[in-house]
Amino acid sequence: MNDEQKQRAVEILNNIMELELAGVVRYTHYSLMVYGYNRIPIVSWLKGNADESLAHAHKAGELVTLLGGHPSLKIGPLLETAKHDIGDILRESLEHEKTAIAAYFELLNTAEGISVLLEEYARDMIVGEELHLDEVNKMLRKPGEVQPFDL
Repeated sequence: MNDEQKQRAVEILNNIMELELAGVVRYTHYSLMVYGYNRIPIVSWLKGNADESLAHAHKAGELVTLLGGHPSLKIGPLLETAKHDIGDILRESLEHEKTAIAAYFELLNTAEGISVLLEEYARDMIVGEELHLDEVNKMLRKPGEVQPFDL
């Protein structure tokens, strides 16, 4: 991997780190805004997502330093819609996750044929993110609906 390729990979990894850190803030906020009968399992799920986002940010930061880069201190975009219905929270989560998965695909495209380590990392993260997207998609469906929410 030449210096230019390393620099590009570091830029993408820092973007991933920023997006994942935004996920920590976002999911923590959401977990505080859930009310109603189903609060406990939903809050638990949201807290789990915040923990997972932190682990993802840490992993991206470790790869930044592996490549000789400097981990970003920034946090990705935090859009506050002030809508706290569970459906609204899940739709916002879906959009956030789509942005993150696009960043992992960008890393995969950049690393392909150049770094097996980064390729496998990106693929592994894409698999996890796609499964997470599916989970949110299923949560957004009404009971009995089989068609994906967001075609």
